[in-house]
Amino acid sequence: MSAPAAEVLLEVEGAVATLTLNDTARRNVMTPELGDALSARVEALKGRDEVRAVVLTGAGGAFSAGGDLKMLERLRQAPFEEARTFMLSFYARYLSVLDLQVPVIAAVDGPAIGAGLCVALACDVCLVAEDSKLALNFVQLGLHPGMGATYLAPRRAGAQAAAELLLTGRRFDGREAVKLGLALEAAPAGQVLTRAQELAGRIAANAPLAVRALKQRLGLDRAELQRALEEEARFQAESYGSQDLGEGLAAAAARRAPVFQGR
Repeated sequence: MSAPAAEVLLEVEGAVATLTLNDTARRNVMTPELGDALSARVEALKGRDEVRAVVLTGAGGAFSAGGDLKMLERLRQAPFEEARTFMLSFYARYLSVLDLQVPVIAAVDGPAIGAGLCVALACDVCLVAEDSKLALNFVQLGLHPGMGATYLAPRRAGAQAAAELLLTGRRFDGREAVKLGLALEAAPAGQVLTRAQELAGRIAANAPLAVRALKQRLGLDRAELQRALEEEARFQAESYGSQDLGEGLAAAAARRAPVFQGR
């Protein structure tokens, strides 16, 4: 894979591994290159039997600022089938964390926006900072949700709460994320990673065969998730051909409210 390993750091202490998204200059925006680096780290961890739990976090004061807007601009020029296929590949890079056989804990300290929040929700447990800025803001850009949002959010928060978050795209903080069921615990800023690593250590101290089996039993319905991803990729590819997405991206760049026309 072409991405430099430094874009995702890997540190192993005892039986706990910590993966850190490390494109700090861009607040860990989700590019194909960062996804390649993450999936490469995940692949390397698969053969390490001494690792019994994994923490996923972000450096530089952000978990992830969401999808790369420049990437979205490029996809506006792509044919439908090319865009659809690309999105499925893009999702797979980041959702490779699901392929780990040990529990994965997301430590969200700072913003987790759009697809970035989806990756945190794909983990077995999510811990957040109390003041983290969170959003599933796809529709505010004129884009159908992706990265499993339409499966992961209802699974965590329930159908109605997830619908409200997805249909409005509004922002909320870590305290509300806990109330909604999107996160287990909200901690003061700067303490989230420590809390997550402590939890990972408690998990790692238990019988590894039982924990791995329990992860499978409690885990996502991969077939249902894949169906959601297929649908999301199709609808996102349709979004790329719309004038609304162009308006949403222009508004985001100008930091103004978009005016959508439904075209």
